[in-house]
Amino acid sequence: MTIVTTILKRMQAGDSQAADELLPLVYDELRRIAARHMRAEKAGHTLQATALVHEAWMRLAANPSSAAWETRQRFFAAAAESMRRILVDAARKKSAMKRGGAFTRSTLDASEQHISNRVDEVLAVSEALTKLEKEDPVAAELVKFHYFAGFSLEESGELLDLSRASAYRVWTFAKTFLRAELSK
Repeated sequence: MTIVTTILKRMQAGDSQAADELLPLVYDELRRIAARHMRAEKAGHTLQATALVHEAWMRLAANPSSAAWETRQRFFAAAAESMRRILVDAARKKSAMKRGGAFTRSTLDASEQHISNRVDEVLAVSEALTKLEKEDPVAAELVKFHYFAGFSLEESGELLDLSRASAYRVWTFAKTFLRAELSK
């Protein structure tokens, strides 16, 4: 058992000191996951990778005893999912403003249109993933582990107790499903 797994178990048991010990051990990996998420965002995004890590950490550390973090991999998958949700929430907020929030815009230049398209894309991917969860929860989890958390397909399959062949088969289904949803 790794030191991270040991500390995660202490957090679940209610040890308030454990979170303080865990953050320095996982911060670099969380920052790497956040940077991967932010690379997918277009210029003009108000969140930075560091802020994304901190917001995700606050959400994760708020109630660690209810989380199912048996392993280091599960923790990082939960962190990646938290970051994805933060970005989706930010996109929804930006979309609400775009659709007539507290002000009206008189012009929309090319860079604003590009940002606007990215907001719509983030929301569309989130909606498609929600539909996939209803259709095939295992496929949705595989997408989260592989695409959002950055685990290899084999590692993602192991987390879900899938053989290598099954992981590839589920990944192929998930990609096809998501492409079909996004092309609607």
